[in-house]
Formats: sequence, structure tokens, C-alpha cells
Amino acid sequence: MKVVVLTGPESSGKTFLAERLQRRFGGRVVGEYVRHFIDQERRDTSLADISAIARGQLEWEDAARAQQPALLILDTHLLSNILWSRTLFGDCPAWLEPALLARHYDLHLLLSPHGVEWQGDGQRCQPDLAERLRFHRQCADWLAQHAQSWVDIDGDWAQREARAVEQVTRLLG
Repeated sequence: MKVVVLTGPESSGKTFLAERLQRRFGGRVVGEYVRHFIDQERRDTSLADISAIARGQLEWEDAARAQQPALLILDTHLLSNILWSRTLFGDCPAWLEPALLARHYDLHLLLSPHGVEWQGDGQRCQPDLAERLRFHRQCADWLAQHAQSWVDIDGDWAQREARAVEQVTRLLG
């Protein structure tokens, strides 16, 4: 099983590319648990919610891994939980980073906010490009610091899709 993670700031195309990659290569997509959590709870999240959100994300990921698809495409993973927790609340549950580092991911596609417009959807909160660039940089720094396999993806929607397809094709080689 090869595991590809789409990561980066909001409104940069993670869900779009996850769907396109699945359509092209098959496999299984794991969505973003926090969206489900917010829809169920019908309120903004708090620091006290981060552990429950992270556990939900891991449960969804583990259920998909148990099916052993040839390709597992994660719309996000715990890195987003870590960085959003720090961004919104100035803190993060200590267990998240070790839990993330204990898992194997073959490739991270880090999506840049450059080249696409921010689109609000009722759950997104970073319309400012500078904030999204800071989040992108934090993702890149974390991936580099922890020697994760990653590729930066930017450009318009067609360019993003072409670059993501190229990278997954190479991975599945």
C-alpha cells in the first residue's frame, strides 16, 4: 500500500486533488474529520476538542488502512491538527506529534495557496493570503525538519492536478 497525504493551507485544493487522484488511480480517500466534527457539533472548535478531532482522524485513517488498498489518499492528517491547534489556540496536545511521527506516509503533496483563489465555505477562516502562506511555510518546515517525503504543488487547478498526477505516477512506478 502506498499512502499519499495532501496537506497545506485551507482552500488550496486538497479535497479537489484527492478526488481527482482517486478518479485517476483508484484507491481509497480518507476525508477531513474536523469537517465532520464541526457539522455534528454545530459550533466552533476549542483547544479541548483537538484530541477528539485527532482521534477521529486517526480512526478514519486506520479503518482505511485496514482495507489495504493499493493507494490510500489522505485529504489531510495530524499535521493539520497540530498546526491549526497552534494557530488558533497557541497550544497543542503533546501526544499528536509523536502519534504522527509513528506512522508511515510515502508522499506528502504540500499545496501552496499561490495560483488559486480562497473560497469561503462556512468553516474556513483564513482569507488572508499572508496567513495561508505562513501556514504553508509551517507545513514545509515541519516536513523538512522531520525528513518526510514531500513535493510542493502550486499553480492553477490544471497545473496542480498535472503535478499531483505526475508525482503519484512516479510513486506507484
